[in-house]
Amino acid sequence: MFNKNTKLVIAAAIVAWAIWQMVEGNIGNGILLILLAGIFVFLYFKNEMILLAFLRLRKQDFPGAKKWLDKIKNPEAALVKKQQGYFHYLHGLMISQTNITKAEKYFKKAIKLGLSMDQDLAMAKLNLAGIAMTKRRKREAQLLMTEAKKLDKHGMLAEQLKMMKQQMKRI
Repeated sequence: MFNKNTKLVIAAAIVAWAIWQMVEGNIGNGILLILLAGIFVFLYFKNEMILLAFLRLRKQDFPGAKKWLDKIKNPEAALVKKQQGYFHYLHGLMISQTNITKAEKYFKKAIKLGLSMDQDLAMAKLNLAGIAMTKRRKREAQLLMTEAKKLDKHGMLAEQLKMMKQQMKRI
């Protein structure tokens, strides 16, 4: 909704207002304003549109998630680097349903920009391995699968990795 720098300016202005309220003796107002400023700082690091898109994806509502992501017009200016990674990761997840060549581009860009959770990075690499398998690039798929297995510390993707290894034997 707001540019990333605008969020910081709003947070700084609210903190200044909170300090003024505390100096005037309105401690409760100052504390409440500091909490309000904290919301803008939180939204600097976690973009609200990406959070809403993740909520839609949890419900398997791909058109709804795409609608929220399309509200981000210029991701380079509006998002910090990790948020740009998640922006491309989400686009890759949605486009992988229809166009794997375009999805591959989004997943590679997401990995390049970085994802903050190892599980998300493992999922992106696993999707790239699946795309490489469909394009008959077995060596690249094996490399990506081993990287995904290293990143999957909790074993949540173990079943998908096992199925992909079985499919790899057929190629």
